[in-house]
Amino acid sequence: MNTEDRIYQEALSVATMYYYQGLTTEAIAREMNFSRPKVSRLLSHARSSGMVEIKIVNVQKALSPLERQIRDTFGLDAVHIVPAPELMGEVVWLERVARYTANYLNSVLSSGDILAIAWGTTISEIASNLIPHRVPELRVVQLNGSGNTFTPDNRYAANILHHFAQNYEANVMLFPVPTFFDYRETKAAMWQERSVKRIIDLQQNASVLLYSIGSVNAGVPSHVYSTGYLDPEDMEELEREQVIGDLATVFFREDGSWEDIPLNSRASGPPLSLYRKVKRAICVVSGRNKVPGLRAALKARLMSELILDEPTARLLCRSGDCGDLET
Repeated sequence: MNTEDRIYQEALSVATMYYYQGLTTEAIAREMNFSRPKVSRLLSHARSSGMVEIKIVNVQKALSPLERQIRDTFGLDAVHIVPAPELMGEVVWLERVARYTANYLNSVLSSGDILAIAWGTTISEIASNLIPHRVPELRVVQLNGSGNTFTPDNRYAANILHHFAQNYEANVMLFPVPTFFDYRETKAAMWQERSVKRIIDLQQNASVLLYSIGSVNAGVPSHVYSTGYLDPEDMEELEREQVIGDLATVFFREDGSWEDIPLNSRASGPPLSLYRKVKRAICVVSGRNKVPGLRAALKARLMSELILDEPTARLLCRSGDCGDLET
């Protein structure tokens, strides 16, 4: 038996004793003649490899007051607030939200679904925390292009999509176009190509959207703003148009308007009307500076589900947008 097979069998035995037989790690270590740290490592391996799937069932469907208030105020189907200590900082907030989302997706995706993904910092963190789970006939499609003239290496978005496809044993459909076209006429012509129209059709028929709010001033910087996708003239335009955030590199203002922002005519992301059409539009947000964009997206009803950390949720409601809330 090679090393990989041996570790698999040991992890399977330890997981069976721990989860099915209710033995403690100390009892398993004694029975298997292992050290307790080795038992802990094998249990961690069993969870991360997908051998063990942990499902928390909220049998009473109970929401915290903060979750209920956000859900009811903005007319959402679901709100998930992830506990995180405020003092730990935004990197830890994002890590916890990403781990929660990675687990949650395993209960959301079904056979035959189309999962449309907007690449970026938050989605990259989720991809790094995915737990292997086969979903038959799942298709994963990229929501916005990732090519640009400033960064020759175009693997960032592709790697994120491939993580998801490999994790779920799904087919992946990349979107091989620039993030932003130089000319709107070029985009209009490209959108007539059959190969591009095929991707757009998949986006428009997605079962699940997974995305975050882009923010130029986020504590954990949004990838599109921090790696040269926008030139100085573009940034000046966004400031002039009073842009507050973006979804899949399509920009919007505080009042939710977006169609008359010039840069959007050259952007490769889908129209924001798509987020109102798809039944399960899951927005994942973490960080103080994403709150203004999140607030605008919520008021414009650009999501059906929201996953965020507790400090960000409290900042969202501190402005009074969530009504009177006893916390």
